[in-house]
Amino acid sequence: MSEPTKSQAPVGEGRAGPLGATVPALRGLGEMRHVGLIGALAILVVVGLVTRPDNFATASNLISILSLAATIGVITVGATFVIIGGGIDLSVGAVMALASVWATTLATQSYGPVVMAICAVIVGTGAGLVTGWLIAYGRLVPFIATLAMLVAARGLAQRMSDRKTQLIQPENSALVDLSTTRVLGIPLLVYIFALVVVLGWVLLNRTTFGRRTYAVGGNPEAARLAGIDVRRHTMLLYALSGLCCGIAAIIIMARTTTGSSTHGDLYELDAIAAVIIGGTLLTGGRGTIIGSILGLLIFTLITNLFILNGLNTSDQLIAKGLIIVIAVLLQRRNLKERAP
Repeated sequence: MSEPTKSQAPVGEGRAGPLGATVPALRGLGEMRHVGLIGALAILVVVGLVTRPDNFATASNLISILSLAATIGVITVGATFVIIGGGIDLSVGAVMALASVWATTLATQSYGPVVMAICAVIVGTGAGLVTGWLIAYGRLVPFIATLAMLVAARGLAQRMSDRKTQLIQPENSALVDLSTTRVLGIPLLVYIFALVVVLGWVLLNRTTFGRRTYAVGGNPEAARLAGIDVRRHTMLLYALSGLCCGIAAIIIMARTTTGSSTHGDLYELDAIAAVIIGGTLLTGGRGTIIGSILGLLIFTLITNLFILNGLNTSDQLIAKGLIIVIAVLLQRRNLKERAP
């Protein structure tokens, strides 16, 4: 078997991939990217302190930023795995909505909060498995398969809820307590988000599953020749994304005390944008959890600054679109500069 070329080597987070990337170069690239993202965050913080000095640095606003980031952030962790693995998932917002509706439907039948939470996780993971199977074994293009799941999941959520918002009843208040109960002044749901990020980082950087994810995204054929079951791994990546959607459904139910078919509208765009801004290649093979979370915080801060300054929502969307375009152009430029 011929040794893979340099361009085939998947790029990991500060360590060599299974097909032979060099550790020092990768570590340097990751650190440089993260420093740039931290610098962008610092600039946004300065803008907030200058434009809204009385509101921006308050404890309530900081908690609001973290709570908003928690829901999309959990989804972003799953999206990072999928994109590093060479795929894309447009269905995450709709799957989260379906999981929230299914869970609150069980609540109307006197099931407790634990069953609701388990249901949300199972529904999200199940939807991810279906999508992954269609892509890996049905050989559908990821864009088409996840677009179909987006439409189907949103439609099923509307059918189950009859297009109505389903409230969480007082007997299931334990679920709502995730948002209202605070430890050291921080809501429990933020700790859930942090736990998902830590587990995601460990899975991506300290396990065989993570190394295989970089390999599959970097070069599927080389990964297959190295003995990796590419189809099974691809299906598991989408199941992991669905699992994150189920956890995000629990968080959003706790925050809003509702299950609704409208939950998660355009969340897929925010999650994918955060991943791209964080440095993950759309073509797969390179990316970091830390970068994705920094990208998410940048987007969340932008949203918060627009709200605090009373700016138009449409202007916010335009600004986000420009940031995405700039991030992709910078990716292409960096790839050309590093090309042999």
